[in-house]
Amino acid sequence: MKTVSVIILNWNGKQFLDDCLSSLKRQTFADFEVILVDNGSHDGSVEFIKRNFNDFVILIENKTNYGFAKGNNIGISYATGRYIVLLNNDTRVDPDFLKELVVVAEEYPRVGMCAAKVYLDSGQRIIDTAGHLIYRDGLNRGRGRLEPDTGQYDTTEEVLFPSGSAALYKKEMLDEVGLFDEDFFAYGDDTDIGMKARLAGWACLYVPQAVVYHKYSGSTSAYSPFKAFLVERNRIWIAVKYFPLAVLLLNPCYAFIRYVLQAYGALAHKGAAGRFAEEYSHGKLLAILLKAYLAAFKGLPKMWQKRRKIQKNTKVSRHEIYNWFDKFGIGVKELALKD
Repeated sequence: MKTVSVIILNWNGKQFLDDCLSSLKRQTFADFEVILVDNGSHDGSVEFIKRNFNDFVILIENKTNYGFAKGNNIGISYATGRYIVLLNNDTRVDPDFLKELVVVAEEYPRVGMCAAKVYLDSGQRIIDTAGHLIYRDGLNRGRGRLEPDTGQYDTTEEVLFPSGSAALYKKEMLDEVGLFDEDFFAYGDDTDIGMKARLAGWACLYVPQAVVYHKYSGSTSAYSPFKAFLVERNRIWIAVKYFPLAVLLLNPCYAFIRYVLQAYGALAHKGAAGRFAEEYSHGKLLAILLKAYLAAFKGLPKMWQKRRKIQKNTKVSRHEIYNWFDKFGIGVKELALKD
Protein backbone atom coordinates (compact mmCIF):
# COMPACT_ATOMS: atom_id res chain seq x y z
CA MET A 1 0.00 0.00 0.00
CA LYS A 2 1.31 3.43 -0.97
CA THR A 3 0.19 6.94 -0.11
CA VAL A 4 0.21 8.04 -3.76
CA SER A 5 -0.35 6.17 -7.01
CA VAL A 6 0.96 8.10 -10.01
CA ILE A 7 -0.75 7.01 -13.22
CA ILE A 8 0.82 7.83 -16.57
CA LEU A 9 -1.07 7.01 -19.75
CA ASN A 10 1.12 6.44 -22.78
CA TRP A 11 0.39 6.11 -26.47
CA ASN A 12 3.43 6.29 -28.74
CA GLY A 13 5.16 8.71 -26.36
CA LYS A 14 8.54 7.00 -26.11
CA GLN A 15 10.38 10.29 -26.72
CA PHE A 16 8.88 11.80 -23.55
CA LEU A 17 9.16 8.92 -21.10
CA ASP A 18 12.75 9.39 -19.97
CA ASP A 19 12.17 13.02 -18.89
CA CYS A 20 8.87 12.21 -17.21
CA LEU A 21 9.96 9.13 -15.28
CA SER A 22 13.40 10.48 -14.38
CA SER A 23 11.75 13.54 -12.81
CA LEU A 24 9.57 11.24 -10.72
CA LYS A 25 12.64 9.35 -9.57
CA ARG A 26 13.95 12.62 -8.10
CA GLN A 27 10.90 13.23 -5.88
CA THR A 28 11.54 14.24 -2.27
CA PHE A 29 8.32 12.40 -1.34
CA ALA A 30 9.09 8.69 -1.40
CA ASP A 31 5.86 6.83 -0.58
CA PHE A 32 4.48 6.43 -4.07
CA GLU A 33 4.13 3.97 -6.91
CA VAL A 34 4.15 4.63 -10.65
CA ILE A 35 1.64 2.82 -12.84
CA LEU A 36 2.25 3.28 -16.55
CA VAL A 37 -0.64 2.25 -18.78
CA ASP A 38 0.45 1.73 -22.36
CA ASN A 39 -2.43 2.06 -24.82
CA GLY A 40 -1.16 -0.20 -27.58
CA SER A 41 1.93 1.82 -28.55
CA HIS A 42 3.91 0.73 -31.61
CA ASP A 43 6.92 3.05 -31.20
CA GLY A 44 8.96 0.91 -28.83
CA SER A 45 7.59 2.51 -25.65
CA VAL A 46 7.03 -0.81 -23.87
CA GLU A 47 10.50 -2.08 -24.70
CA PHE A 48 12.00 1.23 -23.52
CA ILE A 49 10.21 0.99 -20.17
CA LYS A 50 11.23 -2.63 -19.64
CA ARG A 51 14.83 -1.82 -20.49
CA ASN A 52 15.22 1.39 -18.45
CA PHE A 53 12.52 1.61 -15.75
CA ASN A 54 11.47 -1.97 -15.11
CA ASP A 55 12.20 -1.74 -11.37
CA PHE A 56 10.46 1.63 -10.99
CA VAL A 57 7.24 1.27 -12.99
CA ILE A 58 4.25 -1.06 -12.81
CA LEU A 59 3.61 -1.56 -16.51
CA ILE A 60 0.15 -2.35 -17.86
CA GLU A 61 0.06 -3.26 -21.54
CA ASN A 62 -3.24 -2.68 -23.32
CA LYS A 63 -3.55 -4.29 -26.73
CA THR A 64 -5.28 -1.26 -28.24
CA ASN A 65 -5.72 2.48 -27.68
CA TYR A 66 -8.58 2.74 -25.21
CA GLY A 67 -8.31 6.52 -24.97
CA PHE A 68 -7.74 8.74 -21.93
CA ALA A 69 -10.81 7.78 -19.93
CA LYS A 70 -10.69 3.99 -20.08
CA GLY A 71 -6.89 3.92 -20.03
CA ASN A 72 -6.76 5.88 -16.78
CA ASN A 73 -9.64 3.89 -15.32
CA ILE A 74 -7.61 0.73 -15.91
CA GLY A 75 -4.64 2.34 -14.16
CA ILE A 76 -6.79 3.40 -11.20
CA SER A 77 -8.04 -0.20 -10.83
CA TYR A 78 -4.43 -1.26 -10.13
CA ALA A 79 -3.68 1.62 -7.74
CA THR A 80 -3.10 1.08 -4.01
CA GLY A 81 -2.68 4.74 -3.03
CA ARG A 82 -5.02 6.94 -1.00
CA TYR A 83 -4.28 9.62 -3.58
CA ILE A 84 -4.36 9.19 -7.35
CA VAL A 85 -2.09 11.53 -9.31
CA LEU A 86 -2.65 11.66 -13.06
CA LEU A 87 0.33 12.83 -15.05
CA ASN A 88 0.70 13.23 -18.79
CA ASN A 89 3.57 11.35 -20.37
CA ASP A 90 4.77 14.62 -21.98
CA THR A 91 5.47 16.30 -18.64
CA ARG A 92 8.31 16.56 -16.14
CA VAL A 93 7.85 17.60 -12.54
CA ASP A 94 9.80 19.48 -9.88
CA PRO A 95 11.31 17.41 -7.05
CA ASP A 96 8.70 18.63 -4.52
CA PHE A 97 5.72 18.07 -6.82
CA LEU A 98 4.19 15.12 -4.96
CA LYS A 99 5.09 16.42 -1.52
CA GLU A 100 3.32 19.73 -2.07
CA LEU A 101 0.16 18.08 -3.41
CA VAL A 102 -0.06 15.62 -0.52
CA VAL A 103 0.48 18.32 2.13
CA VAL A 104 -2.52 20.28 0.86
CA ALA A 105 -4.71 17.22 0.26
CA GLU A 106 -4.17 15.96 3.79
CA GLU A 107 -4.89 19.34 5.37
CA TYR A 108 -8.42 19.71 3.93
CA PRO A 109 -10.79 16.72 4.29
CA ARG A 110 -13.37 17.91 1.71
CA VAL A 111 -10.80 18.87 -0.90
CA GLY A 112 -11.04 15.96 -3.30
CA MET A 113 -8.89 17.41 -6.11
CA CYS A 114 -5.70 19.44 -6.33
CA ALA A 115 -4.44 21.32 -9.37
CA ALA A 116 -0.75 21.90 -10.05
CA LYS A 117 0.93 24.94 -11.58
CA VAL A 118 1.66 23.75 -15.11
CA TYR A 119 4.13 25.62 -17.30
CA LEU A 120 4.69 25.15 -21.00
CA ASP A 121 8.01 23.35 -21.27
CA SER A 122 9.65 26.24 -23.09
CA GLY A 123 12.09 27.54 -20.48
CA GLN A 124 10.28 30.89 -20.38
CA ARG A 125 7.92 30.40 -17.40
CA ILE A 126 4.79 30.63 -19.53
CA ILE A 127 1.64 29.30 -17.85
CA ASP A 128 -0.12 26.34 -19.44
CA THR A 129 -2.76 26.00 -16.73
CA ALA A 130 -3.32 27.01 -13.12
CA GLY A 131 -6.61 25.18 -12.73
CA HIS A 132 -9.43 25.34 -15.25
CA LEU A 133 -12.12 27.84 -16.27
CA ILE A 134 -15.40 26.99 -18.01
CA TYR A 135 -17.65 28.63 -20.60
CA ARG A 136 -21.42 28.26 -20.51
CA ASP A 137 -21.55 26.04 -23.59
CA GLY A 138 -19.39 23.38 -21.89
CA LEU A 139 -15.95 24.22 -23.26
CA ASN A 140 -13.18 24.89 -20.80
CA ARG A 141 -9.68 26.33 -20.82
CA GLY A 142 -6.68 26.47 -18.55
CA ARG A 143 -6.65 29.46 -16.21
CA GLY A 144 -3.80 31.79 -17.14
CA ARG A 145 -2.94 29.95 -20.35
CA LEU A 146 -0.04 31.56 -22.27
CA GLU A 147 0.45 34.26 -19.62
CA PRO A 148 4.03 34.98 -18.47
CA ASP A 149 4.31 34.03 -14.81
CA THR A 150 4.76 37.25 -12.84
CA GLY A 151 3.53 35.80 -9.55
CA GLN A 152 -0.18 36.28 -10.32
CA TYR A 153 -0.86 32.58 -9.62
CA ASP A 154 1.27 32.07 -6.53
CA THR A 155 -1.57 31.69 -4.01
CA THR A 156 -3.12 28.43 -2.85
CA GLU A 157 -6.78 28.99 -3.69
CA GLU A 158 -9.97 27.36 -4.85
CA VAL A 159 -10.32 26.56 -8.55
CA LEU A 160 -13.12 24.74 -10.33
CA PHE A 161 -11.17 21.57 -11.19
CA PRO A 162 -7.66 20.54 -12.26
CA SER A 163 -6.24 19.77 -15.66
CA GLY A 164 -5.96 16.05 -16.26
CA SER A 165 -2.37 16.61 -17.39
CA ALA A 166 -1.30 16.96 -13.73
CA ALA A 167 -3.98 16.37 -11.10
CA LEU A 168 -4.41 14.80 -7.68
CA TYR A 169 -7.67 13.02 -6.87
CA LYS A 170 -8.52 11.49 -3.51
CA LYS A 171 -9.34 7.81 -3.92
CA GLU A 172 -12.11 8.31 -1.34
CA MET A 173 -13.71 10.83 -3.67
CA LEU A 174 -13.39 8.59 -6.74
CA ASP A 175 -14.94 5.71 -4.81
CA GLU A 176 -17.92 7.96 -4.09
CA VAL A 177 -18.50 9.68 -7.44
CA GLY A 178 -17.10 7.13 -9.88
CA LEU A 179 -14.31 7.17 -12.44
CA PHE A 180 -13.91 8.75 -15.87
CA ASP A 181 -16.75 8.48 -18.38
CA GLU A 182 -15.45 6.06 -20.99
CA ASP A 183 -17.96 7.29 -23.59
CA PHE A 184 -15.82 10.45 -23.85
CA PHE A 185 -12.72 8.54 -25.03
CA ALA A 186 -10.53 11.65 -24.67
CA TYR A 187 -10.76 15.42 -24.09
CA GLY A 188 -13.19 16.88 -21.59
CA ASP A 189 -12.60 13.93 -19.26
CA ASP A 190 -11.09 16.16 -16.59
CA THR A 191 -14.05 18.53 -16.93
CA ASP A 192 -16.47 15.65 -16.58
CA ILE A 193 -14.97 14.15 -13.44
CA GLY A 194 -14.29 17.62 -12.00
CA MET A 195 -17.91 18.74 -12.38
CA LYS A 196 -19.20 15.42 -11.07
CA ALA A 197 -17.06 15.78 -7.95
CA ARG A 198 -18.02 19.43 -7.43
CA LEU A 199 -21.73 18.61 -7.60
CA ALA A 200 -21.15 15.89 -5.00
CA GLY A 201 -19.76 18.51 -2.64
CA TRP A 202 -16.02 18.04 -3.12
CA ALA A 203 -13.76 21.07 -3.57
CA CYS A 204 -10.60 21.67 -5.59
CA LEU A 205 -7.52 23.63 -4.51
CA TYR A 206 -4.79 24.99 -6.71
CA VAL A 207 -1.29 24.28 -5.34
CA PRO A 208 1.25 26.65 -6.93
CA GLN A 209 4.20 24.98 -5.22
CA ALA A 210 3.49 21.75 -7.16
CA VAL A 211 5.20 22.63 -10.45
CA VAL A 212 4.96 20.77 -13.75
CA TYR A 213 6.43 21.44 -17.20
CA HIS A 214 4.23 20.31 -20.09
CA LYS A 215 4.99 19.81 -23.76
CA TYR A 216 1.48 20.88 -24.80
CA SER A 217 -0.20 18.28 -27.04
CA GLY A 218 3.10 16.46 -27.22
CA SER A 219 1.37 13.10 -27.53
CA THR A 220 -1.27 14.26 -30.01
CA SER A 221 -1.55 17.04 -32.57
CA ALA A 222 -2.71 20.32 -31.05
CA TYR A 223 -5.23 20.91 -33.86
CA SER A 224 -6.03 17.46 -35.29
CA PRO A 225 -9.49 16.79 -36.79
CA PHE A 226 -10.06 13.94 -34.32
CA LYS A 227 -9.28 16.21 -31.36
CA ALA A 228 -11.57 18.95 -32.72
CA PHE A 229 -14.37 16.40 -33.10
CA LEU A 230 -14.00 15.03 -29.58
CA VAL A 231 -13.73 18.47 -27.97
CA GLU A 232 -16.93 19.69 -29.63
CA ARG A 233 -18.93 16.51 -29.06
CA ASN A 234 -17.84 16.14 -25.45
CA ARG A 235 -18.57 19.74 -24.46
CA ILE A 236 -22.22 19.15 -25.42
CA TRP A 237 -22.29 16.05 -23.25
CA ILE A 238 -20.72 18.02 -20.38
CA ALA A 239 -23.51 20.59 -20.58
CA VAL A 240 -26.22 17.92 -20.70
CA LYS A 241 -24.83 16.01 -17.74
CA TYR A 242 -24.05 18.88 -15.39
CA PHE A 243 -25.45 22.29 -16.26
CA PRO A 244 -28.58 23.79 -14.65
CA LEU A 245 -31.58 23.58 -16.96
CA ALA A 246 -31.67 27.33 -17.65
CA VAL A 247 -28.00 27.31 -18.73
CA LEU A 248 -28.57 24.17 -20.77
CA LEU A 249 -31.51 25.67 -22.65
CA LEU A 250 -29.38 28.69 -23.54
CA ASN A 251 -26.49 26.49 -24.62
CA PRO A 252 -27.14 26.95 -28.37
CA CYS A 253 -26.99 30.74 -27.91
CA TYR A 254 -23.67 30.61 -26.06
CA ALA A 255 -22.30 28.22 -28.66
CA PHE A 256 -23.51 30.43 -31.54
CA ILE A 257 -21.68 33.46 -30.13
CA ARG A 258 -18.50 31.37 -29.87
CA TYR A 259 -18.94 30.09 -33.43
CA VAL A 260 -19.24 33.63 -34.77
CA LEU A 261 -16.00 34.64 -33.07
CA GLN A 262 -14.28 31.43 -34.14
CA ALA A 263 -15.36 32.02 -37.74
CA TYR A 264 -13.67 35.39 -37.51
CA GLY A 265 -10.66 33.69 -35.95
CA ALA A 266 -10.48 31.17 -38.79
CA LEU A 267 -10.44 34.00 -41.33
CA ALA A 268 -8.04 36.19 -39.33
CA HIS A 269 -5.80 33.29 -38.29
CA LYS A 270 -6.48 33.78 -34.60
CA GLY A 271 -7.15 31.22 -31.90
CA ALA A 272 -7.55 27.47 -32.28
CA ALA A 273 -9.89 27.88 -35.27
CA GLY A 274 -7.28 30.01 -37.04
CA ARG A 275 -4.52 27.47 -36.40
CA PHE A 276 -6.78 24.64 -37.56
CA ALA A 277 -7.72 26.50 -40.76
CA GLU A 278 -4.03 27.01 -41.52
CA GLU A 279 -3.41 23.26 -41.38
CA TYR A 280 -6.66 22.11 -43.01
CA SER A 281 -9.54 24.17 -44.42
CA HIS A 282 -12.68 26.04 -43.44
CA GLY A 283 -14.77 23.32 -45.07
CA LYS A 284 -13.02 20.66 -43.02
CA LEU A 285 -13.77 22.62 -39.87
CA LEU A 286 -17.47 22.83 -40.74
CA ALA A 287 -17.62 19.11 -41.57
CA ILE A 288 -16.10 18.23 -38.20
CA LEU A 289 -18.62 20.47 -36.44
CA LEU A 290 -21.55 18.73 -38.13
CA LYS A 291 -20.08 15.31 -37.37
CA ALA A 292 -19.64 16.27 -33.71
CA TYR A 293 -23.26 17.41 -33.44
CA LEU A 294 -24.57 14.22 -34.99
CA ALA A 295 -22.51 12.11 -32.59
CA ALA A 296 -23.50 14.26 -29.60
CA PHE A 297 -27.22 14.03 -30.38
CA LYS A 298 -26.94 10.28 -30.88
CA GLY A 299 -25.59 9.99 -27.36
CA LEU A 300 -28.08 12.38 -25.73
CA PRO A 301 -30.47 9.73 -24.30
CA LYS A 302 -27.57 8.01 -22.57
CA MET A 303 -26.19 11.30 -21.25
CA TRP A 304 -29.63 12.34 -19.98
CA GLN A 305 -29.84 9.11 -17.99
CA LYS A 306 -26.45 9.92 -16.49
CA ARG A 307 -27.65 13.44 -15.69
CA ARG A 308 -30.59 12.07 -13.70
CA LYS A 309 -28.30 9.81 -11.69
CA ILE A 310 -25.86 12.67 -11.01
CA GLN A 311 -28.70 14.96 -9.89
CA LYS A 312 -29.73 12.42 -7.27
CA ASN A 313 -26.23 12.64 -5.76
CA THR A 314 -25.93 16.44 -5.98
CA LYS A 315 -25.14 18.05 -2.62
CA VAL A 316 -24.65 21.69 -3.64
CA SER A 317 -27.32 24.31 -4.19
CA ARG A 318 -28.33 25.65 -7.59
CA HIS A 319 -27.18 29.07 -6.41
CA GLU A 320 -23.69 27.71 -5.79
CA ILE A 321 -23.57 26.15 -9.25
CA TYR A 322 -24.49 29.46 -10.86
CA ASN A 323 -21.76 31.12 -8.81
CA TRP A 324 -19.23 28.78 -10.39
CA PHE A 325 -19.98 30.21 -13.83
CA ASP A 326 -19.29 33.71 -12.48
CA LYS A 327 -16.29 32.85 -10.33
CA PHE A 328 -14.64 30.33 -12.65
CA GLY A 329 -16.06 31.41 -15.99
CA ILE A 330 -14.10 32.39 -19.08
CA GLY A 331 -15.02 35.10 -21.57
CA VAL A 332 -16.05 33.96 -25.02
CA LYS A 333 -13.55 36.26 -26.74
CA GLU A 334 -10.63 34.77 -24.82
CA LEU A 335 -11.90 31.26 -25.45
CA ALA A 336 -12.42 31.75 -29.18
CA LEU A 337 -9.52 33.99 -30.18
CA LYS A 338 -6.68 33.05 -27.86
CA ASP A 339 -4.39 30.12 -28.74
